[in-house]
Amino acid sequence: MPYETGAKVKLTRDVQVTANDTAGRIGFPGPLCLAEGLVGVVTGSANEAGGGLAQDGLAEFERQVRGAQFDAFTAGVIDNLRQQIIQRGGIDAGVGTQIRYRVRFDNGFVLGGLDEGWLTAA
Repeated sequence: MPYETGAKVKLTRDVQVTANDTAGRIGFPGPLCLAEGLVGVVTGSANEAGGGLAQDGLAEFERQVRGAQFDAFTAGVIDNLRQQIIQRGGIDAGVGTQIRYRVRFDNGFVLGGLDEGWLTAA
């Protein structure tokens, strides 16, 4: 269900804050997670190419490595795996357009790149 700017939403899962990119996508995992149930307001949205089996695979991969801290070499290997999953998405027959949201949460954090499936109406 698409959300309009100004809509109150809450997270349906924990989201790890990453460096060098948007939440839930590529980037080096940071030590900070925003907890499921955190409420915020949609401040913007954008259509992005994505979806299909590769997007589901990336989400599952992120769930498996979330919360772990890695040395620089291992973080590089994990980032390489993310890139391979994303590149696979480019040739996936299910590729389409997805809406990604920017949300300002009640605790002051602003995250961009949140998938619609990660949010629910508050």
